[in-house]
Amino acid sequence: MELIVRKNLKNRHLAALKDNPVVAILGPRQCGKTTLARELRSERFLDLENPRDLAQLENAQTLLEASKGLIVIDEIQRRPELFPVLRHIIDISPPRSKRRFLILGSASQELIRQSSESLAGRIAFIPMTGFGLDEVGGNKMNSLWVRGSFPRSFLAKNDAVSLQWRQDFISTYLERDLPQLGISIPSQTLRRFLMMLSHYHGQLINYSELATSFGVSDKTVRSYIELLESTFMVRQVPKRLVKSPKLYIGDSGIFNALQNIKTFEELISQPKLGAAWEGFALSTFIHLTGLDPKQFFFWATHSGAELDLFWKEGGRNYGAEFKYADAPTMTKSLYSSIQDLKLKKVWILYPGTQSYDIQKNVSVVPLTGLLKG
Repeated sequence: MELIVRKNLKNRHLAALKDNPVVAILGPRQCGKTTLARELRSERFLDLENPRDLAQLENAQTLLEASKGLIVIDEIQRRPELFPVLRHIIDISPPRSKRRFLILGSASQELIRQSSESLAGRIAFIPMTGFGLDEVGGNKMNSLWVRGSFPRSFLAKNDAVSLQWRQDFISTYLERDLPQLGISIPSQTLRRFLMMLSHYHGQLINYSELATSFGVSDKTVRSYIELLESTFMVRQVPKRLVKSPKLYIGDSGIFNALQNIKTFEELISQPKLGAAWEGFALSTFIHLTGLDPKQFFFWATHSGAELDLFWKEGGRNYGAEFKYADAPTMTKSLYSSIQDLKLKKVWILYPGTQSYDIQKNVSVVPLTGLLKG
């Protein structure tokens, strides 16, 4: 199997550990958190899914106090009672102590924070996904789009093996991972709901429509979506000034598996091609720019004008559009968004190879062009 070195991500974690007694790496299962953590020089590595390691933590305070270097705790959400212990150990440690804790979790920052309030001021959160375009290379963009970012899926020997891995991953996620977080919803119920959500990929969420289709209340629909988002299965982009957000399946490969799309040829010939590209390009854009996903919005007007992504930076407004087209051009929506939002700059990300300006503040850029800076 091909080895992809995630040097930039590793350096980021090492830098965070220098400045914080606790660093939390949060991301979906199988995205490479454990592999990356094992590359660091740790004094002790505790996997909370390993019965032997769990047994060591019967006397957690004694065990952790005896450690002087880096201690890695994998799947921390399984033992939330460890957080007060970590706080105590940190607070009694001398100012120049080299003791550091690297905790890994498959639940979102919000879920972890609920259990780690006592670590306020002592912990840094670092989100992590699977492979990014910068790690696999622009020449493998189409493969990344089809197979998704999970390392085992992307590195599979062929598309069929990759698809099977993703289908197994979805089953394991629904049947094992969610119940371990205390979720008691039947796996078949969530599977049907997830399949239904894949058809809303790239659309505004209509809670009432989903509730009617699924035979549950609006409140139940919201709780299911929040659950899937908290475990990185879906992404929501809020609509500016309106509560209803836009929804995406978090990983392009998972979306393709839910839609039973096996190859790149099938992907580019299916009806939801535009939405599929939008979801993939949006995730890639967020990953490569390093901008805070919580600061992004989707913008739309009652007259039908839309902008895929809108954000503020340095007191100025910016926008991005994601178009699967040979040569994107100006549209009425773009004119409206530039005027109404007073946009300083808009980028249109497309799958081509040439960059060009279509007016002073609107540039068409290949998605791979983001790799050049």
